[in-house]
Amino acid sequence: MREATHEPLPVGGGADLDHGDDLGGIGAGEFGAGEFGDARTQQDLLSRTALGVFRLNGQFLAISEELAKPAGLTAAWWQVLGAVLREPLPVAGIARSMGITRQSVQRIADLLVAKGLAEYAPNPAHRRAKLLRPTEEGRSAVDRIGPGHAALAARLTAELGDAALAETVRTLERLATALDALESAAPAATVPGPAPE
Repeated sequence: MREATHEPLPVGGGADLDHGDDLGGIGAGEFGAGEFGDARTQQDLLSRTALGVFRLNGQFLAISEELAKPAGLTAAWWQVLGAVLREPLPVAGIARSMGITRQSVQRIADLLVAKGLAEYAPNPAHRRAKLLRPTEEGRSAVDRIGPGHAALAARLTAELGDAALAETVRTLERLATALDALESAAPAATVPGPAPE
């Protein structure tokens, strides 16, 4: 969460699974260097990562809804407005940055425009793909989220510690970058077969 811009929290569903501090029954200390090369262990770690992210996604969605409600926004509205606070973007660009479909963003963008929280502006790079930008009313709504957002950021930092929170952010960003690279490298229709025994 970036306090200065009140950028959006993730939106989506989540799983409520708690596996404690181990790796799905696999203690991290039980393996030496290179032992995570085992296919079963890799699959377990991938599954645990996905389940953890789904759970976090659900938690962040619930938190976002609570933070956005006093400002008259939903989590999804806040997310789209947050994506264009720094600079106007076309709907497709917002969708890419958020990792959701263009159609979902288009629906929310149209609602924001209808409510006077955002507006479409000409796009010098593409005549038909207009840019979405917040109105003053939209910026004001996001600003009203600021105090609750700052309080949550402070509480989370106190719970985790500065260094652990910063490392969590770096790890999640590396994970997203790695998944982007895998998606770019392989054709979408290609599904890998089972790992050799």
